[in-house]
Amino acid sequence: MATRREQLLDAAITVLGDRGIHALTHRAVDAQAGLPAGSASNHFRTRDALLDAVMDRFVTRERALWEELAMRMYPTTPHELAEVLVAAAKTATGPQRTLTLARYAILVEAGIRPAMRAHLLAGGARVNAWFMTWLRVAGSTDPERDAPIIMNHYTGIVLHDLAIPDPTFDPTDQITTLVTTVIRSQSTEVPS
Repeated sequence: MATRREQLLDAAITVLGDRGIHALTHRAVDAQAGLPAGSASNHFRTRDALLDAVMDRFVTRERALWEELAMRMYPTTPHELAEVLVAAAKTATGPQRTLTLARYAILVEAGIRPAMRAHLLAGGARVNAWFMTWLRVAGSTDPERDAPIIMNHYTGIVLHDLAIPDPTFDPTDQITTLVTTVIRSQSTEVPS
């Protein structure tokens, strides 16, 4: 069962994902959580404190989603890694759409407010380290090169479907082609 703090943070994520960064207020979080006025401000004195806590919470929730995928699909080949990324993209744009929209709202805000960047980088580093392990297991010989190529493309696919939802969204071909090309291209390179 979620703690009161987690309940407030999940409500804040819903506010962000449904209404955007400018709608994020203590009062809006209280209303979304169905809690008495002042509940959010008792836990998070300032909007910045609320945003910092939200960043931690969405990293925790997103990591849990990736771990759940990993429990079902541990990728050991480029094709399996592509399958995991396709499943993740469909989850991010489907059942976890609000969480994903909240993440993008915070990313855009970090572009405007540099103080948020360090916090995002720390949370992202944990996810990146985990993804690098998946890349190595799937056959990448240069995960530091491959991670940004694959994840930036993945991010673009997800962002595009969030902005312009397609009821037939299926990134299988794009993601499979990308992952198998990037990882295979290294293993077939001839040393100079």
